[in-house]
Amino acid sequence: MRGFLNIDKPQGITSFDVVRQIRRAAHMKRVGHAGTLDPLATGVLPVAVGDATRLVDELVGARKRYRAEILLGRETDTYDTEGEVVEERDASGVTEASVRAALDAFVGTIMQAPPAYSAIKRGGEPAYKAARRGDPLTLEARPVVVYDLAVIALAHEGAVARLTLDIRCGQGFYVRSLAHDLGAALGTGGTIAALRRLQVGPFVAEEAIPLDQAVARLESGDIHGLVLPPDAVVAHLPSVSLSEDEVVRVRNGLSMSLTDLVAADLLESAPQVRCYGPEGEFVGMLRPKGAEGLWHPFRVFPPDTIAPR
Repeated sequence: MRGFLNIDKPQGITSFDVVRQIRRAAHMKRVGHAGTLDPLATGVLPVAVGDATRLVDELVGARKRYRAEILLGRETDTYDTEGEVVEERDASGVTEASVRAALDAFVGTIMQAPPAYSAIKRGGEPAYKAARRGDPLTLEARPVVVYDLAVIALAHEGAVARLTLDIRCGQGFYVRSLAHDLGAALGTGGTIAALRRLQVGPFVAEEAIPLDQAVARLESGDIHGLVLPPDAVVAHLPSVSLSEDEVVRVRNGLSMSLTDLVAADLLESAPQVRCYGPEGEFVGMLRPKGAEGLWHPFRVFPPDTIAPR
């Protein structure tokens, strides 16, 4: 068994807890996830099993979408409601107009500092461990991309305002940092009350399978429609068909020219391509090598990886 499971992670457990349960239910050691979710968060968590773990990195830069509930008027040390409250302010005067105006500064390529309670490591130690010890690390701001921030709702609950946002972003973006920074911009403080991931690349929440159901099906052997083929995460890339001899070359790690297989203009714009054997089996991926028009195989798969194009 190899491929990806689109898991709907429940609240209250870590992403590695999900991996542990899948590993045990599938009786497999090679299991990994793409994109950590905090215990507070729910939603899409792609989980790779078997040789598909080689393709987890293909999801690192994938676009993501979240639905976030932010409490304005409250600030916590973890930037979410699981942390200790460090300050409370009156957010009763916050309006949708003021929120939308403040959000403009957070769209596009921005500099964002990760939360002190994050899994980023310094000297081999996760930042959250240092923070729990009372010695939080200073994490440098780094560039992240935000494609869109849409206000879904704003409701006032006394001095606190509950803001719901639809967020479309890129790699390395922290929704908790957005809540904190937006609260600072509004002068009210802000913290995450609820977070649901709706999309990671081709994986969407509407098609995600609750973890308990996925575990039950794995334990019973009912995996039809549960495990997506490995190449599901690279379906957006150009594909090429190889002859038997070319398949052998790829699996032996030998470079080749693709100018006769795919239009040259397509290859010029593609950073990498996926390739298939004569029977439609997924062979692996190729990327340019040097200036001679050669393409070199990487992330090559054994012969029994069958996947539709």
